[in-house]
Amino acid sequence: MRDKNEKTKNTENAAEEELILGRNPVIEALKADKLIDIIFVNPDAKGSISLILKLARERDIPVKQVREQKLDFMAHGAAHQGVIAIGACAEYVEVDDILKIAADKGEDPFIIICDEIEDPHNLGAIIRTAEAAGAHGIIIPKRRSASLNHTVFKTSAGAASWLPVARVANLPAAVDDLKKQGIWIYGTDGAGENYSGVDMRGPVGLVVGSEGFGMGRLMKEKCDFLLSLPMAGKITSLNASVAAGIFMYEVVRQRAK
Repeated sequence: MRDKNEKTKNTENAAEEELILGRNPVIEALKADKLIDIIFVNPDAKGSISLILKLARERDIPVKQVREQKLDFMAHGAAHQGVIAIGACAEYVEVDDILKIAADKGEDPFIIICDEIEDPHNLGAIIRTAEAAGAHGIIIPKRRSASLNHTVFKTSAGAASWLPVARVANLPAAVDDLKKQGIWIYGTDGAGENYSGVDMRGPVGLVVGSEGFGMGRLMKEKCDFLLSLPMAGKITSLNASVAAGIFMYEVVRQRAK
């Protein structure tokens, strides 16, 4: 039997994550247009789950199918009825909003594009460095990406409250739009040329690839330049947020010339 302290701790964890548990609460949150980041459902659940899926599609909210055990773990023992929604911590912006921020400052756009960064700690660290480096915003995909949850906010040390984040349905298409507006796209890839010899002044869109696989093939093809870091040790790659920080501050260094 669990003790009272454990129950209290679990309740606090659930509140901290802004979980919405149960079918009716999730349905009402969707109908009320509450800011929801993602919905987790048991694919074997029946009944009103179909309505939840319909409402989620209408609002273009990602839905992830998970096992019942995963939902039990997320709910910390509370009843969930086969569905849990996670409320986002902040509103997302449009890509045009980020471009407007740069224009209002009279600066060339400096945008970080995260290609399937799924670890919220990495996304939070990238946001923190980007804000410190003077980037105008972050772009993330709606699918297969960490989102603006509490872990991201905590890891960013508050930077997520200041740096705008746009979430797009089609990341390659968003990159195409940036290129049409005169922004050069720089991808980070081990097969690229040494970053220190590449001119990164002017409008910059810096693509940071996922933790395990780097950039996707299509995203790599969209890049105007592929950049790499010299690796002298036996380890051939860096943490995504660490590598992103190095590239970001190379942009800062070159802009300061």
